Amino acid sequence: MKKHLLILSLIIISLPSKASNLIVHEQVKNEQSCFSRGFSDYDLWRGKMKKKYERKASSEEVLNKKLAWFDSMFGKEKYEQFKLSLDCSTFEYEVDSLMVKGYIIKPKIAEKKLPVLIYNRGGNGNFGSVVFGSMMHNLFPIAKEGFVIIGSQYRGVQTRSDTLDEFGGKDVKDVTALIGLIPSIKGADANRIGMYGASRGGMQTHLAVKQTNKIKAIATIAGNTDLSKGLTYRPAMEKVYKKRIPNYLENKKTELDKRSVLKWVEQLSPKIPILLLHGTNDKRVSVKHSEDFAVALSKSNIPHKIVLYPGDNHGLMKNKEKANIELAQWFHKFL
Repeated sequence: MKKHLLILSLIIISLPSKASNLIVHEQVKNEQSCFSRGFSDYDLWRGKMKKKYERKASSEEVLNKKLAWFDSMFGKEKYEQFKLSLDCSTFEYEVDSLMVKGYIIKPKIAEKKLPVLIYNRGGNGNFGSVVFGSMMHNLFPIAKEGFVIIGSQYRGVQTRSDTLDEFGGKDVKDVTALIGLIPSIKGADANRIGMYGASRGGMQTHLAVKQTNKIKAIATIAGNTDLSKGLTYRPAMEKVYKKRIPNYLENKKTELDKRSVLKWVEQLSPKIPILLLHGTNDKRVSVKHSEDFAVALSKSNIPHKIVLYPGDNHGLMKNKEKANIELAQWFHKFL
C-alpha cells in the first residue's frame, strides 16, 4: 500500500502545474503563457526559426548569417533571464461582441503594486502584430524595469481575415477596453496607468487618451502626427489608408484629420506629459512628425520632451537600450 502511495505521489509531483491566470476577468478567455509550445525553450524556438530560414536561404552562408543575427538579437542567456524574471500571457477579450487578442507581461516578483503601461503596436492588420520575438525585443526590457505591460493586437488581427482593423477607427475601442481589465491584474496599480505606442501606435495612443481620463503620462516612438502631410513624405501609405479607413476616398481630409493629433493639439490635456522619441533617418515615418508636434506642444504649453537619435531608423535599432532607458525613466517619473 505504501509503495502504491509513493508511486502516486511521484506521479503527482512530476505533473506540470497549470500556471495561474494573470488576469481574472469574465471578459478574458483563453489565457496562455507566452513561454509555451514553440517558445517554451530557446533551442526549440531557434530550431523553429532555423527551419523557416532554411526554406528561404540560398546558401549555407546566408543561413548562418540569419542564425547569427537571431542569436545577436535574442540569445539564450537573455531569453533565460526574461523567462526567470517575467510572467507573460496571451489572451482574448471581448469588445463590441468580438473576441480580440491581447497580451500581458509583468515581473514575477514585486514588493508593491506596479504601474501599468498600455502598449499600442504599429503596423496594420496582421502586419506588425506582436509576436514573441517583438515582445522579447521591445517589451520585456521595459517590463523588467518594474512595469506591468498590457496591449491589444486590434480587432481581427492574427486571424485569416484581418479586415476589421480601421487604422484608428473602431479599433481604438480595443485599446480603451484594456483599461477596464487592469483592476483584475494581480499586482497592478490601477491608479497609475501610462500609455505608449510605436509608429501607428502613436496615433492610437492620442486617439485613446481622448476617450479616457485614466492615463497619467504618454510616450510615442516614431509616431505619425499628421497623416495628410505624412503622405508627402511617404505616398505609399495611401494604399493602407484606402484599404483600412472606411469611406476613405469620399471623406479623405476628414478621416485623416480625425487621426492626426497635430490637427487638435488644443484638445490635449496640460496634465498629461508627452515623451517623443524619433530617429532622424526614419524612412517610414519622417522625423518631421515629431519635430512639428513638439513645436505645437510648446505653443500650447503642453509638457513634453523630445529625444532625437541622429542617423537612426524607424525601429531605433542603433539606440534601443538608450530609448528603453528614456521610456522607463519617463514613466517612473510621472506614474
